[in-house]
Amino acid sequence: MTRSLGSAGSPPARRTMGAMPPTRASTWEYREIHLPRGTARDAARSALTELAEHGSWELARLRLYPDGRRRVWLRRKILRAVRTA
Repeated sequence: MTRSLGSAGSPPARRTMGAMPPTRASTWEYREIHLPRGTARDAARSALTELAEHGSWELARLRLYPDGRRRVWLRRKILRAVRTA
């Protein structure tokens, strides 16, 4: 279900992880991105900034492997209306 941000330029599909039971008011939606080795630091920053500004994503975790690959987890809050009456 994960894809790389590469020359295609299309972001990966949305994915919701259910590790914790959802709360009444909000849950988190997660997106996992793989950046291949050889991706410049500026290019990685630009791609993540684009997702943050236009998709309301925030950085949850980033893992940099010794060979240069990056694995990035982004998250955003899903707000659901709660009935009051």
